[in-house]
Amino acid sequence: MIQTRSPLYGDVSREPLRGRPLAVGGLERFSVVDWPGQITATVFCQGCGWRCLYCHNPGLIPFRGVEAGCGGEPDWTWSSVLAWLRDRRGLLDGVVFSGGEPTLQAGLADAVRATRELGFRIGLHTGGPVPASLVDVLPLLDWVGFDFKAPFADYVRITGRMGGDAAHQSLRVLRAAGVALEVRTTWHPLLLTELDLHVMADCLVEAGVGEWVLQRFRPEGCVNAELLRSGASGLGSPCVDALNRPGLAVRVR
Repeated sequence: MIQTRSPLYGDVSREPLRGRPLAVGGLERFSVVDWPGQITATVFCQGCGWRCLYCHNPGLIPFRGVEAGCGGEPDWTWSSVLAWLRDRRGLLDGVVFSGGEPTLQAGLADAVRATRELGFRIGLHTGGPVPASLVDVLPLLDWVGFDFKAPFADYVRITGRMGGDAAHQSLRVLRAAGVALEVRTTWHPLLLTELDLHVMADCLVEAGVGEWVLQRFRPEGCVNAELLRSGASGLGSPCVDALNRPGLAVRVR
């Protein structure tokens, strides 16, 4: 099992982002995968307090500032993204805010509100590191993709940081809100054992989650050499069948 060398800490700080507009790291103009069943644009937000070993967007981890994107043409600011969205009304089903970790940004709620005012439905990708921030923005959301990293007691092994308690609280918040929810886990055989998956399945049953998506590891963007060398084949249907519980359907994507 891979061990992370990242330092441990309990809370993900939002202080560097307070009082700022949304800091954009990039824009995917057209996506059919970021919100299943919807045609969307995806706004990638800068900044993340976790260091997930499988991360495929490491360029979004640093906070670079509201006037800088993460490369490509153009480097989007929030004002330029909003202007672009005004011209796409009627052409897209919705807009997804992804990252990085969008809920670390104090400007997220204002950005979501402005996007809703243009007539778009709103999706959010989050790992739930700051439950209070999630509560702030939930009334504005139509759908959430929740990244369930590992058994909550063992988050540090995957993320390099403490944070399982916060993520667990965020899942409870999402379930209580009744927002449309997809819970998904990135799977790699070096990161999550079969026992880990069973612990996670039991936790989802307890939380009242009806479906769990296991996402195969994607090598694109990942910088962890051990994961890249090993690949991620071998998650067969017998394992998935064993994970199914009454009230919980498990599928692989």
